[in-house]
Amino acid sequence: MIHNEWLAKETIKTVTCKHTDAAKFLVSNVLTVGKEYEVKNETEEFIFVVDNTGKIGGFYKTYFES
Repeated sequence: MIHNEWLAKETIKTVTCKHTDAAKFLVSNVLTVGKEYEVKNETEEFIFVVDNTGKIGGFYKTYFES
């Protein structure tokens, strides 16, 4: 279960949240517009960052700008 070690993993890069307007999901309680987040893992569709709760969360790339 590699995702259990992501919090201690080295940061790949940082990204800035550009919006929290989600069609289906409530993300405004874990992301803040304009705040920078540490990227711990990345796929084609998702970015896994340390969110406002201090835990790793997976979000669509459309919420962020590099």
